[in-house]
Amino acid sequence: MRIFKCKLQSCFIYQFGKSRTIIPKSTNVSCFYIVTRLNSYLYYMKTIGKSEVSHRCSSRCVSPLSFDSQAVGEKVRLSHGGRLAEKTDNTFKNGLVFSNRPVKIQEKICLRIEKDSSIWDGALRVGFTTVPPSTRSLPLPSMSIPNLTDKSGHWAVPLDESVCQAGSELEFWVSSHGSIYIGVNNEEYERLPGVDTKQPLWAMIDIYGQTRSILLLDSKKNKKLLYRRRSCPAPEPLASPDPDSHFRSVPDVSDFRREDCISYNVCVVCMAKEARITLPCGHRCLCKDCNFRVCEQFGTCPLCRHTISAPSVGERWFIEVS
Repeated sequence: MRIFKCKLQSCFIYQFGKSRTIIPKSTNVSCFYIVTRLNSYLYYMKTIGKSEVSHRCSSRCVSPLSFDSQAVGEKVRLSHGGRLAEKTDNTFKNGLVFSNRPVKIQEKICLRIEKDSSIWDGALRVGFTTVPPSTRSLPLPSMSIPNLTDKSGHWAVPLDESVCQAGSELEFWVSSHGSIYIGVNNEEYERLPGVDTKQPLWAMIDIYGQTRSILLLDSKKNKKLLYRRRSCPAPEPLASPDPDSHFRSVPDVSDFRREDCISYNVCVVCMAKEARITLPCGHRCLCKDCNFRVCEQFGTCPLCRHTISAPSVGERWFIEVS
């Protein structure tokens, strides 16, 4: 958010993204408007923009994992950034999906069963393939077993219906010696040996039988038993194309009474405690408690979005007003 003062000194201009709003220069109304709009901005940053703001990639991250958007079964629809795959018709077949990138050896692919249907027999089938999704011809085969497993470079195992009920979470991976493992309820089961680990492997999932939809949660990889690497979060789908559309839902300031307005001395985050912290950009807008939370979670001033960071030894970035 940016604040401008007009040349006649009679009004303030507030800018959020590409939109600008002009209101009269009234201290009380202006303050309430700033706080109201600011809380909408923080709500957007915490929810819609969470994956972009709170996550910072490191050497321990594994690339984001989602479903390939092109190699998709005839009756499958993808959503939620390519992480939710669901059947469009009440059928037991035509539910093939593949990972958007090769997976690593020992990389555990975690997913949750979102919906199921009891009118069919059988359930989810998972496995791996050396055939890149980009090279596959459409339409895809109707089933992974036996349509694909009869061909070279495909390995898949059927899962029991009891572990594929709606709400169930499971994980699967290929070991260094080429066996497919399934993890359910903290138990690990070796299901199928013989996977070729010398070539790149893509995850292969068949939304089969009773299974109606699945959600990719993330993936994780143990490295030399010292630490665990997790996949970066895939971009979340935006509920609206940009934050301006969310800000437009904020009520007009003309609806508020003078007695409803909030003092400039109140923290713009909690709106309860006194704003005693002055940030490097010069804005005094946070209480002592909210200061550290905003610095850690967002790293920017809530008013001007100037970058802020925790002070290092010997530095005093934040000034507390006595």
